[in-house]
Amino acid sequence: MTDTRDTRPLVAGLLLAAGGGRRLGGRPKALLPHRGRPLVEHAVRELREGGCEVVHVVLGASAGLVRERALLPGCVLVDNPDWAEGMGSSLRAGLGSLAAEALPVDAALVSLVDQPGIGARAMDRVRSAYRSRASLVAASYHGERGHPVLFGADRWARVAASAVGDRGARDYLRAHRDAITLVDCSDVAEPYDIDTEADLAHLE
Repeated sequence: MTDTRDTRPLVAGLLLAAGGGRRLGGRPKALLPHRGRPLVEHAVRELREGGCEVVHVVLGASAGLVRERALLPGCVLVDNPDWAEGMGSSLRAGLGSLAAEALPVDAALVSLVDQPGIGARAMDRVRSAYRSRASLVAASYHGERGHPVLFGADRWARVAASAVGDRGARDYLRAHRDAITLVDCSDVAEPYDIDTEADLAHLE
């Protein structure tokens, strides 16, 4: 029998979970309680249930506490000492970690820890739109591009080079808008962020 693991593309989950929650009184977003557990656990579970067997998690603010308190078995935990510079540094750290992954990763499905309204069904839709190592795919909500975003491995170096400050991949996506495959997820997810005290009402 043929081992299909050797032939099907490997789309790894890349969770950016380094934020310090500046507008939340300095509480690291990864440790915000949601359904009785740290938010980072919820985010990892959604990636896994969305089809990502390999998951790398970029930690920054209070990384030591996250390692102590969160149960993240099987995940590759990536420390980003430059997390305060913004999301760009975390994206660079995460893509660098995936590039060093023992298994050949074909694409990264990037999600954010502070978007608990985006669950496994959206992850699966975007992941399933992978076509090649040059793929560039993003979820859309009522016509607006959002997360998760899939970057084929052939794009990682250029994405990382453009990821500066708190802009993440925004500049790269804007420059390559014509190459993006948009996948509507409006019916299965809500793309709100947990940024302020008022946003905590979204957590359960």
